[in-house]
Amino acid sequence: MRRLPLIALGCAFVLLSLGALVATSVAAGGSSFVPGACPAMPSPIADLKRARCGRLTVPEDRQNGGKRTISLSVAILPATSRRPKSDPIVWLAGGPGDDAITEIPMAVAGKLNADRDVIFMSQRGTYSARPKLTCASVDRWAAKTLNMPYDAAATGSAYTSATLECRREVTARTSDLGAYNTLESADDLEALRVALQIPKWNLYGISYGTDLALTYMRLYSGGIRAVAIDGVFPPPLAGGAAAWTSSGEGINAVFKACRDQTPCRKRYGDIGATFRRLVLQYEASPKTVAVQLPGHPGKVNVKISGGMLAQWAVSPGTHFAAKVPASIDALAHGDPTPIASTWAAPKLDPAGIGVVSNGLFYGVSCGEWVPYESEKSVIEAGRRAFPMFPVSILRNGPLPFMRENCREWDVPRVASSVRAATRSSIPTLVISSQYDAQTAASFGPYAARTLSSATVVTIPNVAHVAFGSPSEAANACAYAITASFFNQLNRADTSCIRNVPATKFVINP
Repeated sequence: MRRLPLIALGCAFVLLSLGALVATSVAAGGSSFVPGACPAMPSPIADLKRARCGRLTVPEDRQNGGKRTISLSVAILPATSRRPKSDPIVWLAGGPGDDAITEIPMAVAGKLNADRDVIFMSQRGTYSARPKLTCASVDRWAAKTLNMPYDAAATGSAYTSATLECRREVTARTSDLGAYNTLESADDLEALRVALQIPKWNLYGISYGTDLALTYMRLYSGGIRAVAIDGVFPPPLAGGAAAWTSSGEGINAVFKACRDQTPCRKRYGDIGATFRRLVLQYEASPKTVAVQLPGHPGKVNVKISGGMLAQWAVSPGTHFAAKVPASIDALAHGDPTPIASTWAAPKLDPAGIGVVSNGLFYGVSCGEWVPYESEKSVIEAGRRAFPMFPVSILRNGPLPFMRENCREWDVPRVASSVRAATRSSIPTLVISSQYDAQTAASFGPYAARTLSSATVVTIPNVAHVAFGSPSEAANACAYAITASFFNQLNRADTSCIRNVPATKFVINP
């Protein structure tokens, strides 16, 4: 188990239940924290006005002994209780590449800070970190290729060209792209805990943040009271093959829910069979459709291909599951607008440009995922999920052109320990979602096999990350279970799962 060496520098920094950040800093293993102003984020976050903020400076490359340092933004949101508990919760963002501070509204909506302070630290390379490894070139790729088949060679060439341009951009900010990975991020977390002089804290991780949480648990168990992981991506599974497993489970769970409801089944028949037929049809003969989108002059051309339909069903599809059968049925009857418009809108949203850290995404995916799986294993996983899909779709799928992109990104593989399973007796709440097509519902129980004090739940009728579901009832249940867990640990009340209502599918006339 790796530990950061501590350098005793007296009490230059004093932590009083996170209630006051006084003096300047304390160092740990070459790291230091300095209180300061809260960062400017891409969209205003009202709760930052009452947060206590600062920056953690850490070595960029601990593994190779580099002398360069980087800094990470930290925001501590105070508990709303007048008598908060002394063990805070640290929020671990998804992605990889999302900035935890942008997710403050999600945590606040769930009242995560009711009884405890909640700490948000930008992972290395993310929006408010320094350096910031974001790239507009990659972010604009999806919009530029809207009218190209999803998995065509030309689409891949456009993607890898954007990746190479991004690499040129970010190497002006850092010369060590290989240092942006999960092991270094776990070390950053421990450096923060030591710098803030917190004996034990709790973790709440979502999506990729669950991978980071499980890694941190394995490396630094001594500083953890309890962990909650939501939308689980276990380190041994993470990668393209796991993405296909997730797609199959999540999409087919929506189709099954439709079959199980008489009105949906009677109106749409076997909607899963219709979807699969359309995927094959449009992969063989892609079609361009023009759609009108709010805020865009004129019409936008969108190419519908089989690969695009498969990915649309994953996201945004499963996130508005109630509309999925109706949208597929509309396409089958000659109306592509519901699918084409919901596919195009987020890709044309300027708010998504320059926000996600492409440097961290590629650092993780190219250093930790791609080197540990073959193209054959990805294709085989896709074929298990969708046996009828052609190889042109299976080769790419939910993580398109990753092998090609990683050749351009050119970072060394991360040590194989990054793929290790976490074996722990730390109380852990493992939350999965029934419709999750990005981190399969089965991944929660898989991760829990080696967590001896795990409470495992699946929130029904919702997609990826139960804490951020659009279903108020599902949200309320996830919030209640989480609050109960952190207060009672292995005696958490999970009874609300029985009260989450079934999906009310849209029934076309």
